[in-house]
Amino acid sequence: MLSPETPPPEPVVWTLGPVLVRADIPVLCERLTTLLDAVDGVVVFDVSAVCRPDAVTVDALARLQLTARRRGRRIVITGASPRLLLLVSLIGVDGLLPLD
Repeated sequence: MLSPETPPPEPVVWTLGPVLVRADIPVLCERLTTLLDAVDGVVVFDVSAVCRPDAVTVDALARLQLTARRRGRRIVITGASPRLLLLVSLIGVDGLLPLD
């Protein structure tokens, strides 16, 4: 438990993009697992560099969220383009992904 004088851990920012392919997903999840074991705090995924978001992008983000939840942790996704936000909504996972 943190004392009132102890600041919370700084978030770790991980930039994704510009393109994600399906083969990247297991590697990303494995790296996230290793990172979550090594650091405290939130992992922030910056997706502002993703140039053409598609269903694979949404799948990758959903699996990263699932990986974090399985470890009792959370992620934040930031920098989503309007196109990515629309895809997330159309696929129906907007309530599941922590978009900032």
